[in-house]
Amino acid sequence: MDVYSAKGGGQSPAAEYADQLEKLKRLQASEQRRERLLGYTKLAVAAATLLAAALLTRHLTALLLLLAPVAGFVVLTVMQEKLLRSIGYRSRAILFYERGLARLNDRWAGGGETGDRFLDPAHPYARDLDLFGNASLFQYLSTARTRGGEEMLAQWLLAAAPVEEILARQAAVRDLQSRLKFREKLSATGETVRRGVHPKALASWGERKPILTATGTRVLTSALAILWLVSLAVWAVWGSPLFALSMSVLNFAYSHKLHARLERAAGSLENAAEDLQLLAEVLALLEREHFSGSKLVELQSALKHDGMAPSAAIRKLARIVDLLESRQSLFARPLDLVTFWSAQLIFRAERWQHEFGPAIRGWLAVVGEMEALTVLSGFAYEHPTYVLPEFVAEGPLFDAEGLAHPLLPAGKAIDNDVQLSDRLQLMILSGPNMAGKSTFIRSIGVNAVLAQCGAPVRARRLRLSPLTVAASICVLDSLSGGMSKFYAEIHRIKLIEDLTSGSAPVLFLMDELLSGTNSHDRLVGTQFILRSLLERHAIGIVSTHDLALTQIPERLGGRAFNCHFEDRLEGEALIFDYKLKPGIVQTSNALKLMQSIGLGVSETG
Repeated sequence: MDVYSAKGGGQSPAAEYADQLEKLKRLQASEQRRERLLGYTKLAVAAATLLAAALLTRHLTALLLLLAPVAGFVVLTVMQEKLLRSIGYRSRAILFYERGLARLNDRWAGGGETGDRFLDPAHPYARDLDLFGNASLFQYLSTARTRGGEEMLAQWLLAAAPVEEILARQAAVRDLQSRLKFREKLSATGETVRRGVHPKALASWGERKPILTATGTRVLTSALAILWLVSLAVWAVWGSPLFALSMSVLNFAYSHKLHARLERAAGSLENAAEDLQLLAEVLALLEREHFSGSKLVELQSALKHDGMAPSAAIRKLARIVDLLESRQSLFARPLDLVTFWSAQLIFRAERWQHEFGPAIRGWLAVVGEMEALTVLSGFAYEHPTYVLPEFVAEGPLFDAEGLAHPLLPAGKAIDNDVQLSDRLQLMILSGPNMAGKSTFIRSIGVNAVLAQCGAPVRARRLRLSPLTVAASICVLDSLSGGMSKFYAEIHRIKLIEDLTSGSAPVLFLMDELLSGTNSHDRLVGTQFILRSLLERHAIGIVSTHDLALTQIPERLGGRAFNCHFEDRLEGEALIFDYKLKPGIVQTSNALKLMQSIGLGVSETG
């Protein structure tokens, strides 16, 4: 069982973030002052140069003196652009630390990506455990800046990994956990990476057949360009323009025929190159870092294509596309119509596409996986008391000490112990309203999800076997689908039962099971469902207000047990300690809660 220790000279994560934030803001303020000074200096130099030019218009020779201030203006412009890039990077780094402090100070909800696009209502636990949406686990965790990183993190949260992969991710988290500056750079590099890079479209472009592929087109454009140049030489030597005029007309005509395909190919290349250049900075950062974990080293090695790093390959394409983009200028366009130089550039770019294009999907996958791993390592760094769980082959097992919900603030989270195994498969959890039953059930589910995606969990210790998590906590009716809440709930129960035929035992989490029917049917139906699940080697928890359900453990041959949460009355106030206790609850607070908000209900009705 691994417990993390905070890095950074013994400072806590919050102190380290605050220290880095203060340094960055000081540097930012200094560079912003310098940038403004450069701007004012540029204006002064420009004004002085224009004034001098006006005064020296009658002295043409003296105008040469203005080359010095013009050169100075160019130098100042270069310096200002460099400063602006530095300021932009530092703004993103400042945001990285501000968001980190927001998470540590419980001010994170409502900020960052919600991941709503990943929510599937039919998923066995995503909605019930609040994986996506505002104030969700995804919003709390995700610091990814690429769509690929977000997609990879969502995939990991939605499906348990094999144990070998979990252990590899845990090793990677250990390696990355102390690399605070690396995470800062990954978050701050690339101004518009998330907004600009479209992974699916880019990967599809890389695997698509190039547009100008015909050998005949390449040969003909090259031959016509050469013949046009020869015609100019003939004109210059013999003084006859006929050949040159004929070749010009012929080349203009072929350019017109080729135009639509050429523009389509050029546009496709330019769009892809723009996305790739945004990604190149992130790739370069990953290429330079020295990792020790085997998974990270493998991912880094997977980036190379025939020994060439992707950032270097992308720079080759960028140089070609930069030249290609100049084809629309007033000078270049007429020349292009007779020499086909833009077609030659497209041929070179499409050779690049043929060579490196199929590797783009792999590059994007590596970036996404690296980002997902840095998300988990950042989570580990910010919570040094959380542990990496231990996995066992034989199951089912979920054995936790000091377990709490990872999204609750430190001052509000109450930890509890829980053990479910092949001997004690079922907990019937009773308790009054607001006592913590639903939060406790979600704590188990969320920590099981984190454990099986390779992340630390909020516990002192956690041992578990591979489990298929399934929940019926937040079942909603459907007006448009004509489905009542009860009908939606039994559909979810059928889904959970179907999951028991999978390779990993099911961990089921049910809150107020079958609450939409009468007490007799609820008891009979619940007992039938639970017996069926236990016979299929599932383990789980069912919470209830209905004390009739607490009779179920007596009828299941020692495979189930009762636990409860309780409250107590101090004066007029209800007090909850949120501590799990053995046995059946003896208190009820529904009437007290109704009275507390002004409903005049009496104990006698």
